Amino acid sequence: MIKFIKKELEIEESLKQRIMIICDFCNTTPTIINGSIRKIDKTNLTYIEPHRIIIKDNLYLAFNYSNEIYIQNLGKKIKLSELENYIKKLIP
Repeated sequence: MIKFIKKELEIEESLKQRIMIICDFCNTTPTIINGSIRKIDKTNLTYIEPHRIIIKDNLYLAFNYSNEIYIQNLGKKIKLSELENYIKKLIP
């Protein structure tokens, strides 16, 4: 039987602070769900699940120590410094 091991990863404090500041400028509050490491026991297969950030009903994915943030899935990314403008374009 395959055994999966899951360990939660805390979001890096500086990443969390940057997201909170960006959301303050956009007059919104994000919901942050910590990512995790998923490993198949007795193998070298490991998957890092990104942190999920929900802002204005939109999903963003982020990894610790990265300057990029992903929109909806890992197929589209922007620089974290561009997130404020991206959110403001979504707000009517």
